[in-house]
Amino acid sequence: MPYSSIRSLIRAFSRGAFLIAVIGYVSFASPAFAEEEAIYAGEVTVTGTREADLAKEVPSTINAIKDKEIRNVKPVHPAEIMNRVPGAWISSTGGEGHITSIRQPLTTAPVYLFLEDGIPIRSTGFFNHNALYEVNVPGADRIEVVKGTGTALYGSDAIGGTINILTRPAPLTPEIELNPEFGSYDWYRLLTCMGNTWDDDGFRLDLNATHSNGWRERKTYDRLSATLRWDHLHSASASAKTIVSYSKIDQETSGGAPLTKADYDSRPSYNYHTFDYRNVEAFRLSTDFQKEFGEKALLSLIPYLRVNRMELLPEWGIFKVGSDPTTYAGYESTTAFYSLGLLAKYRRDFSPLRSRLIVGIDLDYSPGYYEEKRLTVTRDTATLKYTGFSYASTDANNYDYDAAFIGISPYAQFEFSPIEKLRLTIGARYDDLAYDYTNNLEASPSPNRPASTYRSWSRLSPKAGATYELADDVSIFASYNEGFRIPSTGDIFRAGGTATTAVDLDPVKVYSYETGVKGKISEKVSFETSVYYMEKKDDIGTFNISTGNSQRLNAGKTVHKGIEVGLEVRPVERVELGVSYSYAKHEYDDWRVSPTVDYSGKEIAIAPRQNLNVRLDYSPAILKGGVAEVEWVHLGSYWLDDANTEKYDGHDLINLRTSYNLTPGWELYLKAANLLDRKYAERVSKSSSGEALYTPGSPQSFFAGVVYRWKEI
Repeated sequence: MPYSSIRSLIRAFSRGAFLIAVIGYVSFASPAFAEEEAIYAGEVTVTGTREADLAKEVPSTINAIKDKEIRNVKPVHPAEIMNRVPGAWISSTGGEGHITSIRQPLTTAPVYLFLEDGIPIRSTGFFNHNALYEVNVPGADRIEVVKGTGTALYGSDAIGGTINILTRPAPLTPEIELNPEFGSYDWYRLLTCMGNTWDDDGFRLDLNATHSNGWRERKTYDRLSATLRWDHLHSASASAKTIVSYSKIDQETSGGAPLTKADYDSRPSYNYHTFDYRNVEAFRLSTDFQKEFGEKALLSLIPYLRVNRMELLPEWGIFKVGSDPTTYAGYESTTAFYSLGLLAKYRRDFSPLRSRLIVGIDLDYSPGYYEEKRLTVTRDTATLKYTGFSYASTDANNYDYDAAFIGISPYAQFEFSPIEKLRLTIGARYDDLAYDYTNNLEASPSPNRPASTYRSWSRLSPKAGATYELADDVSIFASYNEGFRIPSTGDIFRAGGTATTAVDLDPVKVYSYETGVKGKISEKVSFETSVYYMEKKDDIGTFNISTGNSQRLNAGKTVHKGIEVGLEVRPVERVELGVSYSYAKHEYDDWRVSPTVDYSGKEIAIAPRQNLNVRLDYSPAILKGGVAEVEWVHLGSYWLDDANTEKYDGHDLINLRTSYNLTPGWELYLKAANLLDRKYAERVSKSSSGEALYTPGSPQSFFAGVVYRWKEI
């Protein structure tokens, strides 16, 4: 593509940004602005149906992390807050990078949908498992996690779960908040937010500037994020919400690189890498226009723009070449894309049977490009460090292509209550998705690059669910959902020696069943428990025909089943206990990787059966509104390889947080991560040679900060 920096695209679309903002102001017509907090009164979710709805009538497991909890935790990494969700395991890859496990093994595959205020953070065609680092998570108002296969309202990638980061609304009166924080290993962060409402217009600006040198070699991380939200009330029945987000991230990727067992035990801060990096810029602009027609109907239109660019030299891309112990190969890549899209939805309520019809269409056009340069890498056999690299000739580059993702996805959902306490939901989504791919290099057998092509997929995904109200605050639910994901650009356009067959890959299909109970008992106990069973068919795997000859095929079937329990108890005044527990089993039902190797019946690697998080909060009067929290994190054992020959035993960590309010406007806090300084691994796996490799977790770390809040009364 003709641009060399994300800034040029931002400038190119500045007129479009202005146009969206103007439309947001003049689309409907005038008075009074109201703060958005009201929609969260009681147990309400906005992710299940794309607007505020009673959680007890949504036939899904939806966990919400609310504003108060985010402010108390003040997460350094998304894992700190996300791992409180039953069944969620977020593993750090350095900086704020992460790999996710929700009803799936820990994976970088596109089986999760990441949203900001209901809008996908990235296009399906350009999925990134690190998507949460492109959002200001500590500045969020609320985080909702829909676990399992997405509803009819969400499409490709919504298989293991959907994570929706909701921004904070504009305040009604002038407000400023400053939060400097300092910590171990040269960590510092400044979180700033400010806002006010003038007549019908409310604004909030959130800033996040973060730096860390890290506890390991090559773990330096810097980010700068800004989120501007503009809430405009046109009338009592019409409103617009405009969000502008920008993030810039610079990090050394090998801060999350693995070590041999010997180095993990003796020198966990050591790193074999010396020149890896990741530079990311992400820009998003959207406006949500909502118009109510009486009390029965709502129209929502959300045009959006995304612009992303990433330059990457990854440590995991280095591999051995030939028999020379000092010679390796690697790659350096540039990925860039922009998106123009529209989410359109119309909801209509009917009096008979308390019926509701939701219809809509999602449109996404995301052209982008990918360039990958081949590197020759040298290694010192004494220190095991990769010491330098050189570029191969231009005509020896691995990849250089343009790929435009096009998505057209209409959907419909109907809800009704044949009897008062029973709520039934049926729906379907039809996805018509395609890549328009142009290879800018000549086809070559090494690596094998597919010729220019247009590839499309279409699929109808039905869903059905029911909820039944056992009592005012307790309901049971059951659901059936089908889902799928199309092959990623990496699956089909960067498949190396398998490229000739990869372009013919079919979507991965998912069939999910779930049932559960959720609710609360008085004001002291709230709970949610669910049991699920999921089959994933036509999964994409690499079949090794012979040495150096492999194919990417739809040849796998996996089964995922488990139970999840979330519990919050307030046994006495000022004390709260939170428990999140899951037991899961992830297995290969049919998985052959070569003519002689069959993993069918084996458990999938890096898929712990048990996951437990327990929090005990105490808010004594002496803390003047502050809170002291001790947290126990338990991760169960898991297999390191698909042959199930060796296990990681799991680990237990203790975290401590406490805050003290000097005055209503000043708060002091301390945090201790891994308080007992336990040695643990973020993840463990086996290399292609069969050696166990350990990614060390952070040692004992301390953080301290102050929060200043000013609000005009």
